Amino acid sequence: MTSDDILVVATHRARRHHPDLAFTTEAPAEEPEYVLLREARSASAVIVGTRGHGELADLLLGCVSLTVATAADCPVIVIRGNHANRAADGRHGRIVVGVADAPTASVRFADEEARRRGAALDAVRAWRCPTHDMADHPLLAGTPERVHEEQAAKELKAALADAPADVRLRRHTVEGAARRVLLTASHEADLLVVGRRRPGQFGHHLGRGAHTLLHHSACPVAVAPDTA
Repeated sequence: MTSDDILVVATHRARRHHPDLAFTTEAPAEEPEYVLLREARSASAVIVGTRGHGELADLLLGCVSLTVATAADCPVIVIRGNHANRAADGRHGRIVVGVADAPTASVRFADEEARRRGAALDAVRAWRCPTHDMADHPLLAGTPERVHEEQAAKELKAALADAPADVRLRRHTVEGAARRVLLTASHEADLLVVGRRRPGQFGHHLGRGAHTLLHHSACPVAVAPDTA
């Protein structure tokens, strides 16, 4: 099937499911990651998927999707093959966002998506109790976990200070590694939103947690870059 054939099929599907949606098609003779990264400079979001069929292909994340999610100037939504049902019907009515220490682009994007879909927004802040906490500290004796959980709750509240009032917001602080906590949450979500930090000394970088979620999440994943 040629690129023109693929566009014809895509056009037919789009018109059948969303007859009022305005759209255009294009088949540039360039490497796909270059085209998508260029288009991302003036886009609200880029949506990418996987190539191929079958159980193995459904689980793999292609290099194009990974490259775009790592370097795009706008949020990138990645839909693997085994996410097809989640992407179509919004069965859970729930978006999950992993929350860092402060208000971020990922929180703002999750707010917008929740409002657009009429979905609840579950904001999740993972926390850990370091093993080197001193049990004999006078302020921590017997309750180091509680101290860390309360700190996580305080940080979560601060990060969501600007959340719009018309979004059904639910806050969760969960003990454990962030990637494990969010992978669990993805099983009952229609979209999982995570952040990507600004480029550092060595350029664009996708954290280990986001990388794991893109490959193993049970629902589509949106990666929102921090630009400020």
